Order: sequence, then structure tokens, then C-alpha cells
Amino acid sequence: MKAYVFPGQGAQFTGMGKDLYDNSVIAKELFEKANEVLGFDITKIMFEGTAEDLKQTKVTQPAVFLHSVILAKTIENFEPQMVAGHSLGEISALVAANVLDFESGLKLVYKRALAMQAACEAQPSTMAAILGLEDAVVEKVCEEIEGIVVAANYNCPGQLVISGEIEAVNAACEKLKEMGAKRALVLPVGGAFHSPLMKPAEEELAKAIEETPFNTPICPVYQNVTTTAVIDPSEIKKNLIAQLTAPVKWTQSVQHMIADGATEFIEVGPGNTLQGLVKKVSREVTTSSATQI
Repeated sequence: MKAYVFPGQGAQFTGMGKDLYDNSVIAKELFEKANEVLGFDITKIMFEGTAEDLKQTKVTQPAVFLHSVILAKTIENFEPQMVAGHSLGEISALVAANVLDFESGLKLVYKRALAMQAACEAQPSTMAAILGLEDAVVEKVCEEIEGIVVAANYNCPGQLVISGEIEAVNAACEKLKEMGAKRALVLPVGGAFHSPLMKPAEEELAKAIEETPFNTPICPVYQNVTTTAVIDPSEIKKNLIAQLTAPVKWTQSVQHMIADGATEFIEVGPGNTLQGLVKKVSREVTTSSATQI
């Protein structure tokens, strides 16, 4: 079975989507529609902006979403049997599975980005990648540290990202190095995504999600919060709201997709990060990047 997976923040690069725009009438129309919906020229930033321009959360999230969703729209005979997205990529996956239409998905992504940026500005916070330790060890250290620091992204076995207040994250990194972590690296991100510090953003996004029509997906969606196949639109909404403050359980999602029959994982969007993570979960499956018609 083919599983299509959609990347999140961090996959962006200068020039992203330009080849789609130049080579596909559908893509060009959708990019221009996006400029209209957002009220600013995001295509100019995607095609010509610097890495610094693309790094702002309010630009990054819609840019990665657009690259992923528009690429999916240009794939010949696109018939996913299961989909999943990493963090922001979950909204791309929902559009690919026809749960959301293009415009609704883009509006939600932009509201999500603005709400998360505001939460980051309200309280300085950060994230760090921890390599080479068991998940349980990292979780236990986070619980013992004073202040807010939690496991945020279960990316693959031996790679877990923690998230929280700057002092608490730094303290956890020091402790985890003592416990034998190969690396404990603070990430260049705007704030503590997928932690309790995103609560204000979750509350703001919840209203927008509740007001947006969600359809029944054309295939199962493996969501970050539950890690299992979901097809009920009201359940999908609930999980999407919870996602901002809950961890991204990517390892577990991939394991469930494989258990349910996935043999091929196709990454749709910028970069190839998810292919690397999938391979670390299982060497038995094949991985590739989606290509347009």
C-alpha cells in the first residue's frame, strides 16, 4: 500500500515551488489563488526570498503547505491509500485526502502560523533535538526538570525533540548529555511548539477549526496525536486542535501505517526529511519523493 506523507516546518528552501509554477497550469493558478487568499505575495518570497525571509513562522507554514499541496495536485493518478503529515504537514495531508478544500486548508495554516508566532512572542521559549537516548529516559528527565519542558516530536527511534521554557530546555540538555545523549542540540526555532506554551495558539485555532467544514477523507488519516487511522471528521477536528500542545508522535504513526499494510512511503513537499525518519523506523519499506506529472 502507498502512504503519502507531508513535511512540516524546517523543510523550506529558497526557490521552493518555482518549478511547479513554471511547468504546470494547475500549479500556477493555485499559487496565484494563494497570493489572493493571503493578501500578500507569498510566491515572491518562496521563489526569491532569502532563508531568513522564509524562516518566519507566518511565511514558513503557508509556504511548506503550498509546496506540498500543489505538488499533490499535480501528481498523475493521485490515489492515496493512507496519509499522514508531520505537525503542520497534517493540514497538507487533510487537503490531499479531501477533508479540506485548498482555500480552507490555506486559511487554517495561516491562522495557525499567526497564532503560534504570537504565542512565541508572548513567552520566549525554544526546542532541542536529543539524539541517542531511549524515549523513556528523555521523558523522565523532562519530568524532573524545574519549569516547563516536554517531549514534543517523536521523530524516529533515538531522535526526540524537547520543547519548553529556555532555561528548562537548557537544563534538560545538560542533564541528558550526562545521561549519555550523543547530542543535545538547541534548534533555531521561534518557540516551544507542541508544548503547553502553545495553549493560547490552540485556543485561537480551535475557533477557526470548529467553523471550517471538514469532509470524510478518501483514505485513512494517521494523526500526530492518536497515531492511528482516523476517518471521522469530528474526530479529525478534535485531534487537529489538540496537536498544538500535544507531541507529534511520528515514530508511532509510521509504525501503525506499516502494521496496517504500508509498504511504500512517498514524501510530498520540500526536502526528504521524512524519508530519512521512515527508514530509521523500518528498513523494510521503500521511500521516495513525489514528482509532478
